Amino acid sequence: MSYGLGFNRRRFLQASGAVALGGVLAACSSGSDSAPAPAAGAPSGTHVEPRSKLSGALSILMWSHFVPAHDKWFDPWVKDWGSKVGVNVTIDHINYADLPARTQAEIQANQGHDLILHINPVPQYEPSVLDLSDVVTEANNRHGTQLDLCRKSSFNPTTKRFFAYAPAWVPDPGDYRRSLWQPVGLGNGPVSWDDLLRGSAEIKKSKNVQLGIGMSQEIDSNMAGRALLWSFGASIQDTREQVVINSPQAVTAVEYMARLYKDAMTPEVFSWNAASNNQGLASGQLSYILNSISAWRTSQEADPDVADDIFFTPALRGPADARAASHVMYNWIVPNFAKNPDAAKEFLLHYTANSDVVAWNSKLYDFPAYAKVVPGLNDWLRKDPFGAQPADKLALLEKATDWSTNVGHPGPANTAEGEVFATFVIPNMFARAARGEASPQQAVADAEAQIKPIFDKWRQRGLIGTGGS
Repeated sequence: MSYGLGFNRRRFLQASGAVALGGVLAACSSGSDSAPAPAAGAPSGTHVEPRSKLSGALSILMWSHFVPAHDKWFDPWVKDWGSKVGVNVTIDHINYADLPARTQAEIQANQGHDLILHINPVPQYEPSVLDLSDVVTEANNRHGTQLDLCRKSSFNPTTKRFFAYAPAWVPDPGDYRRSLWQPVGLGNGPVSWDDLLRGSAEIKKSKNVQLGIGMSQEIDSNMAGRALLWSFGASIQDTREQVVINSPQAVTAVEYMARLYKDAMTPEVFSWNAASNNQGLASGQLSYILNSISAWRTSQEADPDVADDIFFTPALRGPADARAASHVMYNWIVPNFAKNPDAAKEFLLHYTANSDVVAWNSKLYDFPAYAKVVPGLNDWLRKDPFGAQPADKLALLEKATDWSTNVGHPGPANTAEGEVFATFVIPNMFARAARGEASPQQAVADAEAQIKPIFDKWRQRGLIGTGGS
């Protein structure tokens, strides 16, 4: 089926490729997987028999995981499953920056891999992929209800289709250098956006070390901008998928970001790629960033002293909420042309049943959509098996579901939200006000003028809601 329902194809590929590249760089691979050695206690996993006899071949296309140890485990593990169920499995890993274009090429050619893994919501592929409602229903029957943020990142409430299956996700906490925040009285890190402004301004003034929140065309700036909006009580859409960006709360959030920039940042934040905040934190040139735990995992091996100085905070509290976007959202898709969809679906159920093994081999980067499958997760977070100092450094992530949400909050990750994300409307809005190119009120109004036609287009094509009750 044609992908023609999307906005301009070349424009989409350019934009989504940039997002994907940002995701790869933002997460930072953990480098060598040789140290520190994990403690005893790795889960043994389970074999899930298919519901019917399988045969033939299954081809999988996926990103190269940000934690290389994951892929070293994953490939032989999948092939072992295939040998047990009578399926010849092949796995191709590519740089995530190349994955959107590769997926589109296969859709256009109507041939390619049976199963493709993306790490952000991909509603734009809905016309070209199988509905995976049967997989979600079976997983729910076996493991309980899927985590809502995963459901909202893979389900279209208008068409009632699961355009993807999301069995895993990654939290996006704040990462800070404790040695910089202790002297300003915030040794446990900022709790609120007010704390962040006060503390980061003091650190900038006394240490000449800036804050690391970008306003650039990359994924981390996209996520940070949304977290700020939500925490101030603003959003792009409401629960009925109606555009509500032009609000007093959004203007206040933009005013806040402009002041944060003036008091605690420098112009380089407007041209960052998504690796910039990781590199700056690890080198001591940034006091605080919004990111996953991967930059810290990298530092564990590259510079243990730096790793020991990096700590984490939950989502910062604003006037209305404390909310952050998922850093990574797993979206497995089965294209319409897949030759072995039965094997693809059975593998996804097997993968879900082994979410504990997935989490372990990602060094606790991957979190499950079905919590009961990983009963030891909280114990691991309280006593990190991979050498955290102190051992309970990740304990705050036990409650990450309380402050994490999906792109599109408080609505779903629909096709319109996907286009707004891919074209960087939100970081551009913040940047224009911070640079003084527009007042906060004008920057928000201009963003609304870009967003409304995007929503109108997708609504006319029947892929987002009409806004009725």
